[in-house]
Amino acid sequence: MTTIKMPQLGETIIEGTILKWLKAEGETIERDEPLFEISTDKVDTEVPSPVAGTVSKIIVAEGETVPVGTDLATIDEGGDEAAGDGDGEQAPAEAPAAEQPAAAAADEAPAPPTPASPAPAPSEPAARPAAASAGSLPDRGPRSQILSPLVRRLADEHGLDLAQLQGTGTGGRITKKDVLAAVASGGTAGPAAPAQAAPSLQAVPQAAPGSGEEVVPMSHIRKAIATHMLGSLQTSARAWNMVEVDMEEIVRLRARVKEDFKAREGFNLTYTPFVTRATVDALLAYPMVNAELRGEQIVVKHYVNMGVAVSYDEGLIVPVVKGADGMNLVGLARSINDLAMRARAKQLKPDEVTAATFTITNPGPFGSILSVPIINQPNVGILAFDAIEKRVAVVNDAIAIRHRVYLSMSWDHRVIDGALASQFLARVKENLETWDFAGDLGI
Repeated sequence: MTTIKMPQLGETIIEGTILKWLKAEGETIERDEPLFEISTDKVDTEVPSPVAGTVSKIIVAEGETVPVGTDLATIDEGGDEAAGDGDGEQAPAEAPAAEQPAAAAADEAPAPPTPASPAPAPSEPAARPAAASAGSLPDRGPRSQILSPLVRRLADEHGLDLAQLQGTGTGGRITKKDVLAAVASGGTAGPAAPAQAAPSLQAVPQAAPGSGEEVVPMSHIRKAIATHMLGSLQTSARAWNMVEVDMEEIVRLRARVKEDFKAREGFNLTYTPFVTRATVDALLAYPMVNAELRGEQIVVKHYVNMGVAVSYDEGLIVPVVKGADGMNLVGLARSINDLAMRARAKQLKPDEVTAATFTITNPGPFGSILSVPIINQPNVGILAFDAIEKRVAVVNDAIAIRHRVYLSMSWDHRVIDGALASQFLARVKENLETWDFAGDLGI
């Protein structure tokens, strides 16, 4: 008999929520077959079974949040030889296969350089110090002094005095749910509170559906996205710029090499790595766009961890290409494809959706030609890459049909001014129109 425990999914993760059991009591399961879905502060993922056997008991129900190490279920392996060392010792659940170190995970951050790549990016600076809003927390339980980085960040964004909150987590710990509940009810503003708390998701009263209407409950992913987006609009002084880019040479290059690339790499060559490569260079040239505002200090980052928005069935997630400034075009393509595939399969690690220094979103495949994205906090900018279309253009004083695209950026006016935003976008445009990407592809 093997007892499955709540796994540790990252250094800062101390609890998780059971979203769904993928096997019922009495059902058989193979080793490494998904057993349940788990949600943490940072990511949702499937957890595979460490053994083959029959699910004999489910201990924690769907929707419950429990600390790391909590017994979740038991699996009868049909014999004693696989149940441990014979003295009743319980085996913890293994983390998802994507979380195990492996030589094949070549794109995992910090990513090693590809053959033509420069050296990897320097390591990220140490985590920010404890938020002033935490104050001196009263001792309300054995774990009441523990604050996750997410709780600190949310408290900072909404100006909450954490010392005034009563934690409902294990041992009196303040959780994300406690902070969001305080925000929804008006909260307790600390000394650095913004002028207005983020709007509440429950501001509109519940009402019975009318004729022809359907009520669809918000999933936890939808709620998390809503909270994050509302908080971003309340936090940043958002402004917006756009440039039009001639993509003709890149379109021709991709058409020429895409079949050989897919045969060699095993996946399609998209336009996103080209835009990412050009953007990384621009961020290094204009590092203030690659910054973060912490209180009254601007933290400028001379490395690039690129967040790439990925759409999947349940919503939107932003996995992060760590050390993007240490990769060439092929390395970026590999990393972006790997993260996107695992995001849609719910196999991302919590550390793979954190620490982005800038973000790119690509609504182009869905037909969008112009976007005004919401900034992914705590970034100070986000670039939208829309659909590439054939348009009439003037080239060398002659009318021509060219493949062109609009690149737009939402930026935080607290850190960036219009001149800098325009210079940054001009650099991205110049890179895409003039670089020899064929050399980056090794052809």
